[in-house]
Amino acid sequence: MVPKNALLLITSLIFHALGVSSQAAAIDPVCSRISHVISNSSQVFLPGDPTYEKDILHFASSSTQRSKCVVEAGSPSDIAKILAVIRATRSPFAVKGGGHATNPGFSSTPGVHISMARFSEVTYHAAQQTVDVGAGLICDDIYSALEPFGVSILGGRVTGIGAAGFTLGGGYAWKSNQHGLAVDNVVAYELVTPNGKIVNVTHDSDPQLFFGLKGGFNNFGIVTKFTVKAFPQTQVWGGIILNLQSTIPAVSAAITKFQTEVKDPKAAVIISYNYVSQIQQIVVTQNLFYDAPTPPEGIFDDFLAIPATSTDISTRSLLSLVQSSPISEIPIRDMYEGFPMLQATPDVLDVLVNETQFWGAALQNKSSQVLSYNVELFLPTLYTHNTEKTAYPPVRNIPFQPFNIAYSWNSSDFDSDLHNAILASAAHIKQKAIEQGQTQLKNAPTYPNYAALGTPLQAMYGTNIPALRQLKARVDPDNVMGLAGGWKF
Repeated sequence: MVPKNALLLITSLIFHALGVSSQAAAIDPVCSRISHVISNSSQVFLPGDPTYEKDILHFASSSTQRSKCVVEAGSPSDIAKILAVIRATRSPFAVKGGGHATNPGFSSTPGVHISMARFSEVTYHAAQQTVDVGAGLICDDIYSALEPFGVSILGGRVTGIGAAGFTLGGGYAWKSNQHGLAVDNVVAYELVTPNGKIVNVTHDSDPQLFFGLKGGFNNFGIVTKFTVKAFPQTQVWGGIILNLQSTIPAVSAAITKFQTEVKDPKAAVIISYNYVSQIQQIVVTQNLFYDAPTPPEGIFDDFLAIPATSTDISTRSLLSLVQSSPISEIPIRDMYEGFPMLQATPDVLDVLVNETQFWGAALQNKSSQVLSYNVELFLPTLYTHNTEKTAYPPVRNIPFQPFNIAYSWNSSDFDSDLHNAILASAAHIKQKAIEQGQTQLKNAPTYPNYAALGTPLQAMYGTNIPALRQLKARVDPDNVMGLAGGWKF
């Protein structure tokens, strides 16, 4: 008989040789099969292993699911092998980049969880003014890596945003007034197709697939690398200002004036009305940005003149500004619901404030929560920076802006209450804006990265749906990617 400790050692060595963590006492057959086909560049981790626990974790605890195993893929060829096993076994799976998806099941699964964490390349090509970006990065890491070169890309405006979901879903950035959306600035995708081919997708190589990847998420395979345009980056000016409920009239007036008068494409703001259940009041956060060390006089004066309880505004790096946004130190449940808006008129802003107050009071006893109603202002020229068709947005002749509601809470007992409330609130705001004269909103799309679970495809992709479904049938006839969550064509 072999001593118990020797058995444990032998078992550990076997699992290590197979690319499986030593926690693998009861490995799922599909996970075991994957461990046998992948190279040493990749590894399988099982529940209980610290890497497993780290990889399944999401920004929102409500998006985290416990999978049968985590596969940290280390190369496109290993992704192809993993997809072959999934295709053969019809196993549910998920692909996680940065983990900022707030819809449960979009980048999590009870099945096989593919982590893109090892795809962490950031390579700047000065001659071409492009950057190769690995699909496992968050935008903070990209900004940091590019700082020494004095360039940046179109990425997330707050900390912790995954580059993959951001870019595959559309991508509104601080520089979008100058350069459009993230999808408008992708030069090439390294893609592993559902049938295991590794292809470099460009407009010239496959214009229809290139179109589909620009807003079509994971419908057409797994993207392992993005090649995107780089832009010069100096220090920027901006940060966060916190205002109390009594200042709301002044804040709303400043929003309206900014939208009407400021045409400088380097200037941008996100203003949030936040109901905080613990104090039963609305707190306003101003997130101000100017893409230079100092803004011209007058652009932000109205915002800066409002009495503040906290101010963090300075000349700083882009990374510093992005990381100035507050994040929760404890796991929270989170949900987004987006809706398009043409103008942040005084009447629309009144509706937003009323909704913040109404639902704050209505949900007061449904767990501790913060209910945020976010105003994101862009210039009407936002969608003119690209003449090529993209899956999202399906229309570019309507200068809509992607407003967003974000609910955060701490108890799963009230998930359905918060979900129903956020849907009702967004629908009410949009309807009120239409009644107030913004009739073009009837045909304006919802931003997929903000859309809540259950949003119809028509609301996001509009007239592009037939072309996207035809593309899906060509690229993924066996519907392998249908085994993963997300918006499905």
